[in-house]
Amino acid sequence: MAKRSKKTKTTSPAEPIIGQITTYHGDEHPYLRGHKVKIIAVLHNAAKPGIDVDGPDYDHITDDEDLARAGGVTAFDRIDVQPWLDSKERFSFVSSDPLAADLDCFRDLATNGGAR
Repeated sequence: MAKRSKKTKTTSPAEPIIGQITTYHGDEHPYLRGHKVKIIAVLHNAAKPGIDVDGPDYDHITDDEDLARAGGVTAFDRIDVQPWLDSKERFSFVSSDPLAADLDCFRDLATNGGAR
């Protein structure tokens, strides 16, 4: 069996990622800090230095099964999120792409050898 990297959080059907609600705690998007956000996609390897978004190492993933096949969420991923708008009582139509480790549900990626 292949050794699993500590930079990867594995997912299972019981643990859906796409559609999950979590909280943003990073500094890159200060307007999101402390706010509830919904995960709408994983931008696989988007935070890797020198990544070519038109190349084979990048992927825009919107399905949990595809995400599992790609190896789950890693410290090199950005996560496409929509913030909750209290005043409108809905999620925004606008999205942001923070680092995976800046979301509460993936905080362990930063402490387990993440890319930050």
